[in-house]
Amino acid sequence: MIRAIIVDDEQHCINRLEDVLHKYCRQTLLVAGTFDTAEKAMTGIRELKPDLIFLDVQLHDRTGFDLLSQLPEINFEVIFVTAYDNYAIKAFKFSAIDYLLKPVDPDDLLRAVDKLQRVLQQQELTDKFSTLLYNLKASNTATRKITVPTSKGLVFLVIDDIIRCEASVNYTTIYLKDKQQLMVAKTLKDFEDILSDHQFFRIHNSHLINLNYIKTYHKGKGGYVVLSDNTGLEVSTRRKDLFLKKIEETVLSSY
Repeated sequence: MIRAIIVDDEQHCINRLEDVLHKYCRQTLLVAGTFDTAEKAMTGIRELKPDLIFLDVQLHDRTGFDLLSQLPEINFEVIFVTAYDNYAIKAFKFSAIDYLLKPVDPDDLLRAVDKLQRVLQQQELTDKFSTLLYNLKASNTATRKITVPTSKGLVFLVIDDIIRCEASVNYTTIYLKDKQQLMVAKTLKDFEDILSDHQFFRIHNSHLINLNYIKTYHKGKGGYVVLSDNTGLEVSTRRKDLFLKKIEETVLSSY
């Protein structure tokens, strides 16, 4: 899902664009916020971290170009929206995805969003390929990375930074050693397939853990483990023997 914000100094134009987006693009695009001044937009960009900005060229006594020029970095795409067509050349100097004239025509909007999707998909492929090359060059498995898709885009994680993964139906929550949590639209089985060769073990239907972060194991029917972040997790009875064997192998391989 593409996260977008709208920056326009006329509320009726914001409303019109929101309506058109909701009618034609609601499956692919979410409007995360709207702003009517450059100052509010600066704050919104910093807090919401959008993938895309629909940016009016004229913002009261300033312009959308002024706004972009003041940002320390532009890590989002831009579609300019304006009533004047004489700004087009300048707009594309700022590497805009597209340039829409008011009132926004739905067909023009759909073409612009389609163009944006192709750009983002190409960027994803480039990023994934870069991660692949990084992993091929990595001297040891502890520094290797995986690519995970989140609601905000792709995130690249060092495998050794992952403490555990927890299932929630068709989603998985990843817990990192810096206390961050990421929810990903992939099943736990997907992560088990990816991480099982990197000292990860599925101790339960709902839990895949990094064996390097086990602090203690407590005996019982299946027993339970306490991880370095003090999380206690049950070990499934049917997985107990294989788990203990894996632990033994891990300890022996460390010598």
